[in-house]
This record gives sequence, structure tokens and C-alpha cells, in this order.
Amino acid sequence: MRPMENKHTHPSPAATEPSDCGSAACAVDLSQLRPKLAAHEQPTHKHTHKHTHSHTHSQNKGECCQHDHDHADGHGHKHADAAATPATPLAPSSLPPGTALYHIPAMDCAAEEAEIRHALAAFASIQSLGFALGARTLTVQAPEGEQTAIAQTLAQAGFKATRLQTAATAPTHSAGYGRMGAALALALAAEGLHFALAEQGAWHYVGMALALAAIALAGFSTYQKGWAALRQFRLNINALMTVAVTGAFAIGQWPEAAMVMALYAIAEAIEARAVDRARGAISGLLDLSPLQAEVQTAGGLWQSLAVEQVALGSMVRIKPGARVPLDGVVRQGSSALDQSPVTGESIPVDKTLGDAVFAGSINQTGELLLQVSAIAADSTLARIIHAVEQAQGSRAPTQRFVDRFAAIYTPAVFALALAVALGLPLILGTPWLAAAYKALVLLVIACPCALVIATPVTVVSGLANAARQGILIKGGAYLEQARNIRALALDKTGTITEGKPQLQQAQILAGDAAQAKHIALSLAARSDHPVSQAIARGLQTDSPTPLAVEDFAALTGRGTQGRIAGQDYWLGNHRLVHERGLCSPALEAQLLALEEQGQTITLLADSTQVLALFAVADRIKATSQAALAQLHAMGVHTVMLTGDNQATAQAVAAQAGIDDARGNLLPEDKLAAIQTLQKQYGHTAMTGDGINDAPALAQADMGFAMGAAGSDIAMEAADVLIMNDDLRRIPQTIALSRRTYALLWQNIALALGIKAVFLALALMGMATMWMAVFADMGASLLVVFNGLRLLRKQ
Repeated sequence: MRPMENKHTHPSPAATEPSDCGSAACAVDLSQLRPKLAAHEQPTHKHTHKHTHSHTHSQNKGECCQHDHDHADGHGHKHADAAATPATPLAPSSLPPGTALYHIPAMDCAAEEAEIRHALAAFASIQSLGFALGARTLTVQAPEGEQTAIAQTLAQAGFKATRLQTAATAPTHSAGYGRMGAALALALAAEGLHFALAEQGAWHYVGMALALAAIALAGFSTYQKGWAALRQFRLNINALMTVAVTGAFAIGQWPEAAMVMALYAIAEAIEARAVDRARGAISGLLDLSPLQAEVQTAGGLWQSLAVEQVALGSMVRIKPGARVPLDGVVRQGSSALDQSPVTGESIPVDKTLGDAVFAGSINQTGELLLQVSAIAADSTLARIIHAVEQAQGSRAPTQRFVDRFAAIYTPAVFALALAVALGLPLILGTPWLAAAYKALVLLVIACPCALVIATPVTVVSGLANAARQGILIKGGAYLEQARNIRALALDKTGTITEGKPQLQQAQILAGDAAQAKHIALSLAARSDHPVSQAIARGLQTDSPTPLAVEDFAALTGRGTQGRIAGQDYWLGNHRLVHERGLCSPALEAQLLALEEQGQTITLLADSTQVLALFAVADRIKATSQAALAQLHAMGVHTVMLTGDNQATAQAVAAQAGIDDARGNLLPEDKLAAIQTLQKQYGHTAMTGDGINDAPALAQADMGFAMGAAGSDIAMEAADVLIMNDDLRRIPQTIALSRRTYALLWQNIALALGIKAVFLALALMGMATMWMAVFADMGASLLVVFNGLRLLRKQ
């Protein structure tokens, strides 16, 4: 599997202060996340090339013929991301020993994260650093005795840090529009005085004083960080603005210096406000679950409790029209629920006794009593939010390219400005002040604001768009890579089909019919495999009480075996019967006829003969055909990989419209099939439920988990989580990826194009500092609003 940055950040209250690095939305702000999620403290992991998940599963929603009953299915799942940053842990509401949480108002983008890492590199005692850029918080795991020195080092680097006792205490910040408005008014007054009374001595100094006041109001934080950067010989946007404004003031262009700083601050605030739309699109998930739940007490009374206080197994009452506060199982009542906030499915789903209900769903009709199946911090909605948080920290390949380019671009333009300031007077005889002014204009133009922000806001908007449709993409890398999918391998049961097979017929081939059914029921009831469960449900009316089974064992890809009343029995697929030498020509013909009808056959046998045959069939989802047609229109080759028999695989593939069907595959065969597809078609994705087919999922370039809502394993296993069972979400993901990639390069072209034009104008002496600021900030706003177009559904 491709890069998955196992990054978890704990949100703190939102910081809405305008960006100090020209990138107000370098991270999605999920900082309004309530303390109920704080219990998810995650350790920090460093990933280089492989990330392995090892799980034990008791339920296999895999292929019918792969009849892996009660299996222990190791899920090896590799991830690699050369640019992955160390994982960001969730900062708990009550911080553990050795952990400090700092609020750093001046930190809100990847460039400043890198500067902080560099500043703290000398501390060998630091175990991990966790960055929540949107919330402007830093989690440091280090000995308590080092924390004071760490805070001092941060301050020396220009990042004043306030230590917090809990994540919930992180302060919020206003954008300071009043302060910036005052700065602009003072700058305009200074400009007016300079224009009208420039030669009158007293007014000249009044104008300078007004300009200084405007610069102080608008640019205090910029200067603070700029001087810190210059002291450490780092050229960032704050350093460039500090040099440009100071230089302009020094050569007598103080009205322009004041106006540049005021306009810069205002443009940054506008940019931050615009980017809040992208933040809000994801952080709106936080409002889906109510703060209170109506819980039944031990005395049978009902009382309202905070969702964080509701214990596992409690009974919760959901009235019509109310939102579900916690995940649970219906114990009384029936109703239709709107699950669109969680799964993206617009059609209400009927829920009755025993059905699972997700937090954030809307109860539409009848009253429900739910037994809580997950505490607030473990709800499906909480896991969705964590998945989106994780996604915001994973940078797309284009974004990494832009970051590398900006790291070269800024020093290069700074060197060009220095060459203009010194070279023009010495070589061409240009007046020193005129040359210096041209150099300062170049410095303003050199600010990489638009270029740096061009990619993250676009990626965040794309992730938000997907999340609102029930598609959780675990990072910008996957969002961008999905456009490259050329082949898609599909699991059958639960992906193409509904995953709810029904027993169609039971044929007794030898021995007593009642006894054979009773034995089959006893073996099938021991397994959670969909086919076994279908057989058990179908036989339960005839033999309601299973027999005792000794030495029960799962036979991977074949079935199960066990001893009943001293006799060994096998309940498995066609392959198992062949391997045991019990398949006669007559039985073979009978099996082939049933398999060609799209039915999956399970056989009961003892050590000498086949006793019974059970035919199970699963219906194709209503959406599968439309989804596969869309994939074909996009040029994606589709292949079904199933452990079911070849005849059934071909029958299902023909009905669904799949290009190729490969049956009778063991897990290692599916792995080999993915490798073959990758050689033949290139970028290959695998689609399943995120639980079985581990080798194939690990080998595929991208993994899609179908029906991930409520599945912990699916949340871990795949790169893209389809919260419902709608296969059409995959072509939607590919289409969104293509739109995102196009907008990314549109933004980069806009940012660099505007820079190139004004660089040329500056060198020809046709650009002023005003124009440079408008060009730089205008480009930033342009790419922000262009990226925000992805928030619109299409």
C-alpha cells in the first residue's frame, strides 16, 4: 500500500489569527473537537518504508469459496511515504507525565513546523514532537526538567510558547481587524501628509511618526519573527517583509513602508478568513453529535448526561427528529434514520431490533432505545474525525514539490535583490536609492505566500468534499494518486454483492437427512463467515440447537472441520472435496451446473463420502453495474479476485459488467494477481472490506475499504474509506482526484505566472512596492478561492 502517514493530532480550540507565513490553512483546523475525543491518546510512531498492521479477525467477509471459518487473518499492510513527518499524537485532556502542550500563536504552517524542529534538534532528550498546526499547538514528550529550556529555545527562535495544562485550555485568537483597520488609517494619513506637505519640516516628522505607528500596529508579530529568522540566517516570509519595510523606511519611502505593512496584514487576514471555509467544511463534522444523551438510570428513570459520561452498555433514548449521540444497537422500537452525515448516503435507512446505529445519524420517525456499543471517544463519528485529522497531516506529492521549490526560490530572489541593489549602481551607474528601491520591490515579490498556500488549501478542500460524501481519504497523497488508477481489483462478497447470502437449497446426498443438516448447522454456527452464517440461518428452523463440536479448526481458503460424537466431519468448498478425493464425476457435473447459475456450493463430508450439498447465493448490489460502467468510461480495467469457484465468479462478473473474473484464488494467489495487474496496467487499486485479502491489499498501490462505518479494522486497513457500501464512490474518488490535480497545477501556474510578470516589471523599474504587495497577496487570494472551488459537489 502506498504512503499512509500514521499521524494523529489532537485538536484544541480554534486559532483564527491570520497566518504569519502566508499560509493560513496549512492545516485543517479541527480544534473545536470536544474533550470527549481526548481519550484517544496515541503514541508517536516514526515510519520509514513499512507500516504493518497485525490483526486477528473473527469475521471474514471475504469470498464464499475461500471459506475461511473462524480464521486468524494476519493483516500485513505496508505503507511508505518518503516525506512523511513523525506522527502527531493526540494531546489528551489530562496530559500524561513527561508530556507538555504548548500554544504557539506564530505557528500555523509546514515551514514554521520545520523551523521549530530545527530549533529543537539540539535536545536529545525529546522523544517526540506533535504538531497541530490548525490549532497552533505543539506536544513535546521530554523530561520535565527540560521543558523550561525548550520553551526558552522556542522564544529565541521567534516562537513564543505558552504552556497549557490541558488541550481544552488552548486560547482562541481574533483576527485583529480593528487593529489592522487602525494601521491602514494611519498609513493613509502618513501617505496623505507626505503627498501634500512633504517639504514642510514639522509635518514630515509627523508623517514619519504616523508611518511608524502603522508599522507597529500591523507588523509587530511580523517583525518579531522576522528578526528572529534573520538572527538565525533563515530567509522566510517574515524575514523578507522585515527587510523590505525597514529598507523602505531607511531610504525615505516611509509612507510606502507603512502602507505595505498594513496591506500585508489585511490581506493575510482576508486570506485566513477565506481559508476558514475549507476548515469549516471538515470541522462541521464536530457538530453532528449532540453534547447530551438521555440515559436510563438504575431505577428506570431518564436523565440527561454529557455524552462523555455515558458508560458502555447504557440504555439511551432517541426521540423522533433528534440526532443519535452515541453508537449503539437498537433494543426497542423501529425508525428510519438519515445516516448521510456519517455515510454520505442520502436515502434514510430503516432500523429495527438488533440493528447498529451510528452517532450523528438523525432519527426521523419512531422513538428508539439504544444500548450503547461504543463510548463517545470510540464512536464511528470520532473515528471519522480522527481519520480526517490524520489526512490533513499527509502532504501530497505536488505539495512536497512546491515546498522544495519554495526553499530554493526565496533565497534565489533574495540574492537577485542583493545583486540589483549593489550591481546596478556599480555597473550601470544607477542611483543607489533607486537601485535599493528596486531591490526592496523584488523582496516583496519574492514572498512565496501564493506558491506555498496553492497546494494545501486545494488538498484540504478536496478532502472536505470527499468527507461530506462519505469518502474518507487518508491524506493528500492518496487524493492525488487516485487519478493514476488504471486497474481495479474487486472483492466479491460485500463489495460487488450485498454480502448477505441466503441458503437457496440443501440436498442430502447420503445418510440421514435430519442428521446431516444438524451436523452442518453445528459446524456452520461456529463460524462468522457469511456463507456459514447463511447456512446456519437456513437450517436453524430444522435443527435449532447445535451439537457439541470438538477439535474445531479453520482450513484457510477451504472451510472448517470438527469432531461430533467421535466422528470427523468437514464443511467446505469444492476445493476441499477435491483435495480429500471425494468428488465423483456425477457430483462434479451437479456442482458445475449450480455454479454456472452463480451459486456458491458448500459440501458436508465425513472421512469417506459427501453427505450433503448446500447452495448459497448473494445478490449483486443495485449500484454495482452503474459504478463499473463509470470506471470503464474512465479507462479503468476491472478484475474480480475471489476464492469462489470460477463458474460463479464468471456468472457474477457477467451480470455486474466486470472485465475479468478470476476464481478459486487463495490469498497468495490474489497477491500474485495484483502483482500481475501492476506489471500489465501500472497503478492498481484493491477494493474490499478492509478485513480479509490482506496480502492483496498490502501489495496494491491503493486500498479502498467498503462499508467502513462501524468497522475498526477497515479504518486501519485501507487508504480510502467508503463509509457505505456504494461502489460508485470509487469513480467519484477518481474524478475528484483528477479535479484536485488540475486545480493544484492551475494554482501553481497562477502563482508563478504572476510572480514572473512582476519580477520583470520590477527589474524594468515599472513596479512599486504597492504593486508588489497587491500582486503577492492578490495571487494568494486567487489561489485560495480557486482551491475552494473543490468544496462544491459535482
